[in-house]
Amino acid sequence: MDRFTHLAPPLALGYALDLLLADPEGWPHPVRTYGALIAAGERQFNHGSYRFAKGAALAGGLVVGTFGAFTLLDKLLRQLPSSVEIAVNSVWVFYGLANTGLVREGQAVFAALDEKGLEAGRRQLARIVGRDTTQLDTQQIRTAVFESLAENLSDGVVAPLFYYALAGVPGLMAYKMVNTLDSMVGYRSPRYEQFGKLAARLDDVANLLPARLTAVLLAALGGSGRGFRFILRFGNQHKSPNAGYPEAALAGVLNCRFGGPNYYHGELVPKPYIGDNPRPIEPQEIERVARLNHAVCAVVVAGIMGLLWWRSRR
Repeated sequence: MDRFTHLAPPLALGYALDLLLADPEGWPHPVRTYGALIAAGERQFNHGSYRFAKGAALAGGLVVGTFGAFTLLDKLLRQLPSSVEIAVNSVWVFYGLANTGLVREGQAVFAALDEKGLEAGRRQLARIVGRDTTQLDTQQIRTAVFESLAENLSDGVVAPLFYYALAGVPGLMAYKMVNTLDSMVGYRSPRYEQFGKLAARLDDVANLLPARLTAVLLAALGGSGRGFRFILRFGNQHKSPNAGYPEAALAGVLNCRFGGPNYYHGELVPKPYIGDNPRPIEPQEIERVARLNHAVCAVVVAGIMGLLWWRSRR
């Protein structure tokens, strides 16, 4: 089986499943298993001396172990009928993608805010962001949704597809472990500063190219020269070495302003502004951003399919 036949059908089917099903509540999900493993390791090792070494060993072991386990599974599947292999790998691609679910969550925040009021919008937003939402006003809630959609378009959509193109399902699922580690222990806080340092750096490196690719695609598909200018002007202003690039691109496309100080885990965290137009975000703009997110995902899927086909023809 050549690389196109091995990777393209699961990619197409997994993408279709994401469009149809999003992220159904209550379904089993490998990221929940990842989270349970990380939480157990953190409880066991994040105390006493040598926290950096113990955190590095946990992060490295989980990432390498995930890649190895899915590589072994991939080899086993190749011994079965191709229909079984395609079906199983399609499910892994579906679980690795997080586009439609994230878009719908963003739309749900706007709907709750407009239909039920400020408190409902705050509660709905808390499902998708790590910041304290209890004091946010309407503008801050809408801005937070767009920031989250831009950042997650990179690490929840483009990056998993990028690593799928490089290393198939093992690459995709190993990347998801890196990203889950960062989201759970990659904080600069007394508890996680040392233990989660390697996890945070792994995530920074893994997202270096996908974040910038996401930013370019957002600006290009948004039809905005301002998006490209904002990438150059504001992309490196974010505390994260990667998150600022897609956020800057979207802020440029919309000609608005993101960023600014926010509360995380009860602590006020100063953050620079991305963009220079503090205009109000209008309710209908969520649909434009939703279409843009879907367009970026579709272009990346199509690009990988085309690249795989081109290489198979050589």
